[in-house]
Amino acid sequence: MYLCIYDVNLAVSRCGAGEFDLSSMAPKRGCPYCPNTEEPEAVPLSTATAPATLAPADQLWSTSRDKAVRLRMEGSGPASETPVTIHQMFLETVGKYGDHPALVSKKGGQWVTLTWRQYYEQCRAAAKSFLKLGLERYHGVGILGFNSPEWFISDVGCIFAGGLGTGIYTTNTPEACQYVAASSEANILVVENQKQLEKILQVKDQLPHLKAIVQYKGELQQKAPFLYTWAEFMKLGEEVPDEQLNAVTDSLRANECCTLIFTSGTTGNPKGVMLSHDNLTWTAYTACSMVNVKYAEEVLVSYLPLSHVAAQLCDMWMATRLAMTTYFAEPDALKGSLVNTLKEARPTCFLGVPRVWEKMQEKMKAIGAKATPMRRTVAGWAKSIGLQYNYSVMNGENRVPWGFMLANNLVFKKVRESLGLDRCKLCFTGAAPITKETLEYFMSLNIPLLELYGMSESAGPHTISDSQSYRITSCGKLMPGCKTKLENPDEDGSGEVCFWGRHVFMGYLNMPDKTAEALDQDGWLHSGDLGRHDQNDFLYITGRIKELIITAGGENIPPVPIEDAVKAEVPIISNAMLIGDKLKFLSMLLTLKCVVDDNGEPTDELSHEALSFCQQHNVTATTVSEIIANKEPAIYKAIQEGMERANARATSNAQKIQKWVILERDFSATGGELGPTMKLRRPIVVKMYQEKINELYAVAI
Repeated sequence: MYLCIYDVNLAVSRCGAGEFDLSSMAPKRGCPYCPNTEEPEAVPLSTATAPATLAPADQLWSTSRDKAVRLRMEGSGPASETPVTIHQMFLETVGKYGDHPALVSKKGGQWVTLTWRQYYEQCRAAAKSFLKLGLERYHGVGILGFNSPEWFISDVGCIFAGGLGTGIYTTNTPEACQYVAASSEANILVVENQKQLEKILQVKDQLPHLKAIVQYKGELQQKAPFLYTWAEFMKLGEEVPDEQLNAVTDSLRANECCTLIFTSGTTGNPKGVMLSHDNLTWTAYTACSMVNVKYAEEVLVSYLPLSHVAAQLCDMWMATRLAMTTYFAEPDALKGSLVNTLKEARPTCFLGVPRVWEKMQEKMKAIGAKATPMRRTVAGWAKSIGLQYNYSVMNGENRVPWGFMLANNLVFKKVRESLGLDRCKLCFTGAAPITKETLEYFMSLNIPLLELYGMSESAGPHTISDSQSYRITSCGKLMPGCKTKLENPDEDGSGEVCFWGRHVFMGYLNMPDKTAEALDQDGWLHSGDLGRHDQNDFLYITGRIKELIITAGGENIPPVPIEDAVKAEVPIISNAMLIGDKLKFLSMLLTLKCVVDDNGEPTDELSHEALSFCQQHNVTATTVSEIIANKEPAIYKAIQEGMERANARATSNAQKIQKWVILERDFSATGGELGPTMKLRRPIVVKMYQEKINELYAVAI
């Protein structure tokens, strides 16, 4: 027997008697299929396959932590799947694959394995301890540390206990940590080590909801009633009855919030993306259905920040759905040790942000440059064969060129083995745009990189590429059960990419205005990205409406606050424009304050304020060109010092400016750099100064 669900679409399909009052959104009295005519009953979780009851909701969005939303259900197809909670999905996997390895991590140089049953039991133990510490419903548990079993167990345990899992970037400053913890009203913070603990202790007095801090690696260097080691924490809840925890897990609803992902906007503070159980479980199920993966057979390596939606959906929720085995990399993975973990784990699926693939490319090119002429000749021949073959596969021709097997044995297999990708059947790239050059480089080595596209606000993916269905530079095809709308398309068919589906987020926590900007009145999510479709429905992203910079490492960076900080530090600067989209690090284009003529054109003559700045630094120059020609040491030094002061306040290392250049003329509306309202026209500036930008990135730091 199905319970009627408080959603009009699902109600029509699920209520067998057809006795559903659509005006009141409630079952009529006397419906033989509906046991309760007042409030929905909790479904007992003695079996993981029991359908979930939804909390009453009539809106598609919410900005309150304790308010449910109406799911974007359909009457049939993938979007009609019965909603389940994180606990139900987890329990189903434990029931089927309880003895299969779930989490594998290194302790004292040895790999240690937790099975799915052990993982589940530890999540329950953590949930009990959270309850013992006083975790309140819909309050956050902030997790600040590198990927580890403890990170997973804290997050899942928090959700089991009715809290909101909240990842915090390890590179965050104490102030940035405080903002996230305060916004989520975190009752407990789980930190990796003393370094992260110190950040929290600095801002503890500004966290009124905080009750306890748990450190999961190393011994505590100080004692306090609110501080716990991981071992102490896991024992805390031993006396909490199973019935008490069961009551909480039974009360969880799939259309309520369970996770917060904090993402930056173009200006101001990060926004807390509220994701429901259904956002995560439905998206995990649907994404898995699009690619060639099998239950209890896949292996992956967890190394990307779990506070980012891409890593969390892949490493935690898709892994739970498919009973994957997750290996944990070392904290210095992105500094070089990742390849060692890959060689030991030999993953079958691997997700890399563009910067990871670029680093691999750079390293292989460096090795190739040292090879003998004969080896370089063979490698060049093999790569031409590999590129030819993979373009053939991509176009559906599947022609195997002459010499492919030889190239495979001489080069491709060895490259895969050296990278630890010899078993990898799916190599994904996402979280930031990737260059065609890098895509073709890996295609030539018979390692096609499959692009994904989505947002934190879409619980991760919206379009996915598969090994049997991809196009170079395309982000793939739409997930089943979802919809894409291209709003206000231009003559080339490129318009703003808008999303619809059960993956679309609930809203931004406590930010109704920002939520209204992202979700229109009909519930479509506006991405701020420009895109087009080809004749085969592959999506291509062609640009971005919003100004957010996404680096090659996948870091989302709002440029305006950084630009404003630099201008505030160095009064001689007129305009500052941050550069770094798709690039390895941030740099900045600077202009100096100058006299403007009657036509609004900037001249070479320094303004009064600029002259005053020069005099303070004992510089006699009176024009912009003099300062640039002489690389005036005192001025360049003053600018660099200002940069360093601004960098000191950056919320992470990725948000620090590494290089800068002074341009010969200031920006203006007449010059085209500024719009009619004096707003910076970023794409125009990039095009105008591409040569200078190329010089900044010619030699990597």
